[in-house]
Amino acid sequence: MHDFWNQIILSNPVKKYIGVAITILLALILKRFLSRFIAGLLFRLVKRFSSGIEKSSFINLIATPISTFVFVFISFAALEKLHFPEEFDFDIYEVSSKEIIHAIGITVILCGFIWLLMRTIDFIAMIMQQKANAEGDLRDNQIITFFRDFLKAITGIIGILMILGFAFHFEVTKLTTGLGIAGAALALAAKESVENLIASFIIFFDKPFTAGDTIKVQGFTGMIEKIGLRSTRIRTDQKTYVTVPNKQMVDSIVDNLTLRTQRKAEIRLQISLSASLETLTQFTEGIEKILKKDIMESPTVFLNDIAPNAFLVNVDYFTSTISLNDFNSLKQKINLEILELMSQLKIEMAGASTDIRVTNNSPIN
Repeated sequence: MHDFWNQIILSNPVKKYIGVAITILLALILKRFLSRFIAGLLFRLVKRFSSGIEKSSFINLIATPISTFVFVFISFAALEKLHFPEEFDFDIYEVSSKEIIHAIGITVILCGFIWLLMRTIDFIAMIMQQKANAEGDLRDNQIITFFRDFLKAITGIIGILMILGFAFHFEVTKLTTGLGIAGAALALAAKESVENLIASFIIFFDKPFTAGDTIKVQGFTGMIEKIGLRSTRIRTDQKTYVTVPNKQMVDSIVDNLTLRTQRKAEIRLQISLSASLETLTQFTEGIEKILKKDIMESPTVFLNDIAPNAFLVNVDYFTSTISLNDFNSLKQKINLEILELMSQLKIEMAGASTDIRVTNNSPIN
């Protein structure tokens, strides 16, 4: 039996294989408990700095990458105890199989670590969003989302450089120098992308609008769904999805309808010339009474012009910042009351009735 444990198979004794297998099996069994235990310790630490965080949300966000990282790290640490079998030692394009497997292992560990960092960034963003919601400043949510995506992109780039450096033994300093030169060329080639990125920072710091605002820009009217690193996504009033580069959002005149203090309604009436002066006076005064009854803000009713075929009456009034559906209902109510007033005063719209006369000037035979 002693000879069996010491029997050499692929450059390693059997007892080493058994030890490594048991270690990996224990890591597989205990990874869930270890990850939740570590996540619980981290939660206690984080809870001291920020209250109101749900433990379940934190653990669900962090536990999976922790368990993956712990399992991968323990597994590769156990496999490192084995000697690389000489039977599997061969070269592929002047690169040994041992170096290839080592690079794959380092890459997997670093990917797990980067994934854990990105989940941590998500958690920090979640804490900041909860604070923003508690303070009632919803504009900060979009800034938090923006910087969350930005930091995750930077973390991903750093992760790639770490993999190139540790797994493939690239000299990162020389690589970054080369990337600096190449980056200048790429910046010229991708000039508009860089401008859009800079414009996104201008939008977030200047805050002319934010996600959830209804705006009018470039001939489109709609609600902003997301402000990204390159473009702004707008859901139009036609329910289409429009993507506008951030540079154009900064350079264009943007009408933020959400920030208005009032809604304006306009009515343009063309009254028939058959209406008398007394009737017109009663009509304009009647409209003013209707608007005052409905508590309209700053209403104006006046005879704007006398055209060859009609009297032009302008009606303008403002409401508070009510919803669009309520605004349309109020407009309909006022329009119907104006039509009822016209019926009472027997006022006709210009062109409502047309007389057609047929004359025959040809001589009678």
